[in-house]
Amino acid sequence: MMGREAAITRKTNETEVEVKLCLDGTGRGDIGTGIPFFDHMLNLFARHSFIDLVVIGRGDTEVDDHHLVEDTGIALGMAFRQAMGEKKGIERYGFALLPMDESLCSVSVDMSGRPYLVYNVDFTEYRSGNFCVSLVGEFFKAFSDHAGITLHINLLYGRNSHHIAEAVFKATARAIREALKVNANIAGVLSTKGSL
Repeated sequence: MMGREAAITRKTNETEVEVKLCLDGTGRGDIGTGIPFFDHMLNLFARHSFIDLVVIGRGDTEVDDHHLVEDTGIALGMAFRQAMGEKKGIERYGFALLPMDESLCSVSVDMSGRPYLVYNVDFTEYRSGNFCVSLVGEFFKAFSDHAGITLHINLLYGRNSHHIAEAVFKATARAIREALKVNANIAGVLSTKGSL
């Protein structure tokens, strides 16, 4: 299962995003989008998923951060889809229940090839620092659509918007880490259909 790697460049009139990743990494993150809070979240994602991740992004952040955050989700999803390949031998499903101080987040994922996002996260504040936290949902919608995964993100409770966002990114990373594990007992893919 070596070589689960990908490199994607996505360029539009609004943004340019480069993503490189290795699913069998150690959690190294080299992130630079020019959006400090978002960079922090992507570094957490790399660390807790054990995925080596490089993200270089630039865009029309003078308008706002929306285009760059969404396009990063698209590019990351495309890289995931490419790196997973035929998904032979992977556990397919992953789950994490993660506390971050007063916040608790549940994430379930299915590397099914069928994109779907359930996102039940209510932030108590509009921003964390200068970052509009509504963009967290936009990021995960773009990511799940383009990775071709079913992703359920449910915040059970929380008060601090920074902690809520951290819980969401860390729980998603850990659920994905579990789903991507290779199991020697799985011949081909874990589906009666024979493909994912």
